[in-house]
Amino acid sequence: MAKRLMARMMGMFRSRTQVGVDRAGNNYFSLVEEVDGAMKEKRWVEFKGDRDPTTVPVEWICWLNGQRKKAPTPEELDELEARRERVRQNVELLKKKEEEERKAGVRLVKKIGKTESPNLRSFTQQFPGTSVDQKKGPESKPNDPTAAEDARADNDRSSEPTGTGASFKPGTWLPPS
Repeated sequence: MAKRLMARMMGMFRSRTQVGVDRAGNNYFSLVEEVDGAMKEKRWVEFKGDRDPTTVPVEWICWLNGQRKKAPTPEELDELEARRERVRQNVELLKKKEEEERKAGVRLVKKIGKTESPNLRSFTQQFPGTSVDQKKGPESKPNDPTAAEDARADNDRSSEPTGTGASFKPGTWLPPS
């Protein structure tokens, strides 16, 4: 039993493939072996120095977890690091700009509390035929007999629904307030 275990361990180290190295010096390996009749790939990392999982970059974590099929290339890692650096610089510039505006009092931020509501007039004006004051849809013609009927029905609303299915008009009943 011990010989078999030792042979398997030696075989694992001989047939493993080094896939890459990150900036921290951690080595990444893979091994394809048959498990229960299916070929499975095992992936792992050997840390340089102390075993510190925080030194593993996100791209390598994705590869280790199987979220990526191919390991990240050094060129890809360099490009992503440059992008992260640009984002850091942009964040610093924005923070400085906001701080300068705050000191100069140029930018006043209005906070909306629970008692206040936003002004929707400018939003609703972009849609033709609507306004904040209008409660119905587009304006109807003044000589239209159905519009006059609807207006009377709106004024004569009761607290209980009335009518049969044939005479039902949506929106004519409001619950008692």
